[in-house]
Amino acid sequence: MEISALTRSVVKGSHAVISPDGYVNSTVPGWTNCTVNVIISEAMGAQLTQTLITAREGGRITGATHASQVFFYVINGGCHATADGKKNLLSAGRFLYVPIGKTYQLENTVPGTQILCFHKVYEKLEGFAPPPVIFGDAAQIEGPTYLGDPALRLQVLLPDHPAFDMAVNIFTYDSGGHLPFVETHIMEHGLLYLQGQGVYMLDQEWYPIKKGDSIWMAPYCQQWFTAMGKEPAVYIYYKNVNRFPFTP
Repeated sequence: MEISALTRSVVKGSHAVISPDGYVNSTVPGWTNCTVNVIISEAMGAQLTQTLITAREGGRITGATHASQVFFYVINGGCHATADGKKNLLSAGRFLYVPIGKTYQLENTVPGTQILCFHKVYEKLEGFAPPPVIFGDAAQIEGPTYLGDPALRLQVLLPDHPAFDMAVNIFTYDSGGHLPFVETHIMEHGLLYLQGQGVYMLDQEWYPIKKGDSIWMAPYCQQWFTAMGKEPAVYIYYKNVNRFPFTP
């Protein structure tokens, strides 16, 4: 058996880069005939959980939301999804948002189907009811240029509405495209690269990044990215939004 003591993964107090070369499988109650990899969690200091689910024959993902809302995004393959009595077929690029207090089932999965999942404890906002169940398709969502740069395009998957305390977006960079400045902000990020490659700067550390890699960024982690290679770099990411940054 070949033994490797090398990995591209890095875990620090303000950020982490998690490469698939170090995945160890987890067991989640109700998620059966699936390989589950917990990529980001509260155990590392994050305020979200990001998991990657790979379905085997008969793969089934069932559960109920309590304190945390959940967002499922199909990377490849497909399944039948039900949430709060609403049903839809999910295929690559389609997603399901499940608010608190609802049940969900993802079943009849095609073997090999991969699903990205974000969990976040929901922060209620006075005067607003929790959001409803949402089914969506990234292919049907426009991607306008970001800050006027035609090399950058941003798709906003969840409604920009005060009822939501989390956002999930898809960011596309043409080769050579880059963030216009180094960002330093209060929002936390969890992200997964869907395509391409590039270089990410996190708190003055530089990391080569490619398809399949995940990144966690704590609040105020300095960040900057440039895309490299012959195809666009695309990642899907979470951030916390629309709530007081202090105790009101």
